Amino acid sequence: MGLFYVTTPIYYVNDVPHLGTAYTTVVADALRRFHLLSGDDTYMLTGTDEHGQKIERQAEEQGLAPKAFVDAMSARFREAWPKLSIEADRFIRTTDPDHEAFVQDLWRKVRATGDLYEGTYEDWYCVGCESFKTEKELEPGNICPMHKKPVERVKEETFFFRLSKWEKPLKELYARRPELIQPQSRRNEVLSFLEGGLRDLSVSRTTFTWGVPVPDAPKHIMYVWFDALANYRSALGTGAEARFWSKDSTIVHIVGKDILRFHSVYWPAFLLSAGYSEDELPIVFAHGFLTIDGQKMSKTLRNAVDPVRLAEELGPDVLRYHLLRAVAFGQDGDFDHHALIERYNADLGKNLGNLLNRVLGLCNKLAEGKVPALGEVTPLEQELFDRAKAELAAARAAWISIEPHKALEATWAVSSAANQYIDRAAPWAAVKTDPARAHTILAALLAVLREISTAIWPVMPGKANEMRAQLGLPPVEHALGKDGWPTGPTPMVAGHALAPSGALFPTFDEDGTKAILAKLAPPKEGDAPAGDAKAATKAPADDAKAAAAAGDASVITYDDFAKVDLRVGLVKTCEKVPKKDKLLKLTVDVGEPEPRQIIAGLALSFTPETLVGRRVVVVANLAPRDFGKGMVSHGMLLATGPSEALHLATVEGDVAPGARLK
Repeated sequence: MGLFYVTTPIYYVNDVPHLGTAYTTVVADALRRFHLLSGDDTYMLTGTDEHGQKIERQAEEQGLAPKAFVDAMSARFREAWPKLSIEADRFIRTTDPDHEAFVQDLWRKVRATGDLYEGTYEDWYCVGCESFKTEKELEPGNICPMHKKPVERVKEETFFFRLSKWEKPLKELYARRPELIQPQSRRNEVLSFLEGGLRDLSVSRTTFTWGVPVPDAPKHIMYVWFDALANYRSALGTGAEARFWSKDSTIVHIVGKDILRFHSVYWPAFLLSAGYSEDELPIVFAHGFLTIDGQKMSKTLRNAVDPVRLAEELGPDVLRYHLLRAVAFGQDGDFDHHALIERYNADLGKNLGNLLNRVLGLCNKLAEGKVPALGEVTPLEQELFDRAKAELAAARAAWISIEPHKALEATWAVSSAANQYIDRAAPWAAVKTDPARAHTILAALLAVLREISTAIWPVMPGKANEMRAQLGLPPVEHALGKDGWPTGPTPMVAGHALAPSGALFPTFDEDGTKAILAKLAPPKEGDAPAGDAKAATKAPADDAKAAAAAGDASVITYDDFAKVDLRVGLVKTCEKVPKKDKLLKLTVDVGEPEPRQIIAGLALSFTPETLVGRRVVVVANLAPRDFGKGMVSHGMLLATGPSEALHLATVEGDVAPGARLK
């Protein structure tokens, strides 16, 4: 049994719960559930950040006292998360009395070390970021690169924190313990920032009053980040829950990449200054940003795409699954409403849901609705069991390394293997000549389904227990010190009654898909507002033609796009091209009688063995290109990024080679 403490950022109350904050919070909850299932002692924290000049101004604009304003705004976050099956152990507010008392005590500890001193500070300040900016950080015109608004020139009395003192210790810390900042790309950003040198940090303000008062300095309130970051420790107090902030605990902060510096430079410096040991420092995992249907998440979209509404329409588990499966955690990603429905139909409806329905239906028909006995295990069953064991181990490893997308990929590989097995074993045929053999096939499948029902619980707790109910099993259980993660299929008790109750994931047909997307997907930027008949009747092709006539060469018509033949390709073989550092030679199955040869400049980013077996996106009707010496490329693979850090466009699931993208 271990100690596991996971936190989200505390969300600023001038915002609304949106897909970005939902994403972070769902990840934290799924990690909490995985560690619960593994027998760990866990604690999850989320909450709201309620102090600062930005809040004071916004409350003033609405004619409210700051406390009344934050009370109303914080409630929206507290009420949203349970609707997404998120169960935090504490919802903290920076206006909580125990938090304010803790922050003041932390200030006193830092001051006692000599790391705080008084002075006068003058620099550019972004109210939106609640942070000072150097001129090199600003865009022309003194514009904040994050908020795209002018910064303000601020000069006031302040307390400084000796951040410069901690430059060398932090560099040495991250050299010894690189795992404290993840993923590696984010760690590189922090190391680059440290290499630029650290200046002492202004940590108090005197030009407004909405914040935690500085002890023994009534003119000052604390810099909002000194106040906010301390919530991770203040929430645990000094009682039994303080065990989660110790050298024996794994402490993980899940944050967006925009606040990485505060968590990986300022926060550890504050902690070390206050007397905390290196063994008590948290792991900071910074994920990327989400776009929505290819659009940047503007304030309009944040309000239009409500995660709670999505959960109400599709169920919280479906939303949780798509958020964690669609985006490689740590990277930027896109939340695509069309892809959400496609993934629902493919992964949930036609893969896992269909597997459960088929097996239970066959058990009802061939085994009187009960668990049949597992007889002689043939190499076919052993192959399934070995694959399930290996994939479940891979899923566990991915959860531990905070890669939920990989954990789900491995879990669904078990379901895919079971679907392939049932087609190969064909119990409906076996029963005609050997009923015991048919029973063995079904018993093997039920054993695998039981393991899957447990493995999906961290992400889909409701559907996991619905699935188990159909298998005649109790809800997923967890206990301290008991590792409940599935390790491999074992047969269920023969004669145990099953309880099928309909499709676990009813799929959407074409009309249903259109209806749900019309209800949930936000309008694209530039779409005609409702009721604008003149704009609404303008054909998209007209816009494209007008743009082309105006000389915009980047705009194409739909007919132009329709000429491009994009297909799913399965990489069969791959090898390096001699004396060509960048080139790989692949054979790719695109649904034709023979695989195609494709020459691709991928060698600086991929080794050949990592590409074999992957489903890629191929431009199939591109004119052949001769690379010389008999090497002719019959197609192109799609990828993005520089040659040494490419991201390959791939297709997940068991999509048939040759399937066309549209």
